[in-house]
Amino acid sequence: MEDIENIEEDEYGFSRNYFLAKELGGSNKNKRSGHKLSDINIVDEQELRETACNIETKHAKEVSQLLNDYKTLYPKWVFELRCGFGLLMYGFGSKKALIEDFASASLTEYSVVVINGYLPSVNLKQVLLAIAELLSELLKCRRKSSGSSSKGQEAFPSRSIDDILSFLHGPQSEDKDCVICVVVHNIDGPALRDPESQQTLARLASCSHIRIIASIDHVNAPLLWDKKMVHTQFNWLWHHVPTFAPYKVEGVFFPLVLAQGSTSQTAKTAAIVLQSLTPNAQNVFKILAEYQLSHPDEDGMPTDDLYSASRERFFVSSQVTLNSHLTEFKDHELVKTKRNSDGQECLNIPLSSDALRQLLLDLNQ
Repeated sequence: MEDIENIEEDEYGFSRNYFLAKELGGSNKNKRSGHKLSDINIVDEQELRETACNIETKHAKEVSQLLNDYKTLYPKWVFELRCGFGLLMYGFGSKKALIEDFASASLTEYSVVVINGYLPSVNLKQVLLAIAELLSELLKCRRKSSGSSSKGQEAFPSRSIDDILSFLHGPQSEDKDCVICVVVHNIDGPALRDPESQQTLARLASCSHIRIIASIDHVNAPLLWDKKMVHTQFNWLWHHVPTFAPYKVEGVFFPLVLAQGSTSQTAKTAAIVLQSLTPNAQNVFKILAEYQLSHPDEDGMPTDDLYSASRERFFVSSQVTLNSHLTEFKDHELVKTKRNSDGQECLNIPLSSDALRQLLLDLNQ
């Protein structure tokens, strides 16, 4: 009996304390904190990015050995491409440098087109047009060298995406070995995640003249594709290639959580993007920047003048090459176009003169 009484007393005490706590809690409902979000000291974005870039790399020796091991796989990857497969690279860390090293070292026999899927926006039709023009030039050169009659250059800009893809598929069996390798960094990037873009890329991958090398980083990236796309169109061979490299270039276009947002593009950000492009692309951009600094009152540099200046310095060999560079600049929002009073299309870099000078200094270092 005594034990039962003790249990009842404990239960009564617990209940009393519970309701007492609720009563006291209710009296504190109107108390509000004096803290505000504006009181948080947020770091400047550029300062935070610079600090992040200066973080010391850990396990550098092991990572270097890992990358060297991947290089021994290059011949195997080339063989898989020749067999008609697409290569899909996944794993922790940026795979941009690895894929570009593979392309520059082992795909020298092929023309290579790069799509940066990590950009905020990607114009796939412009990409397809550039690939179609490149393939047209390759086929024309091959037919001339073989002595066969060549057709005139196709008017690709007036064609639909379906027509361009039909041309890329190509019915000519004698030209099957004329292949263009398309590198897609972050095929699961924000600008390419919609079903329409993925369907277009899948149809591109299934073209007889095209081979795809792509990378993914999002954990749910495989959900972008159905069975037909994976096994028939992309025809993926999956390669686990963690590099443990920081996403320096890919992360430029994503706001940092602990940093103040900035709508204007800084010279530092532009320099990081330009350093990821080819030397010829950088030199073309320098010509445009120098012209803009020397002609501050003009609307920009006419496209024809940029082509002439770039061709004179052997930075481009044709208008197609210049257009591919300009497409990269526009995708990265480094260059904007507008027409002057004479109706000419002019190119303008949306940076102040001081930022542009700093950018040129960074590029020349």
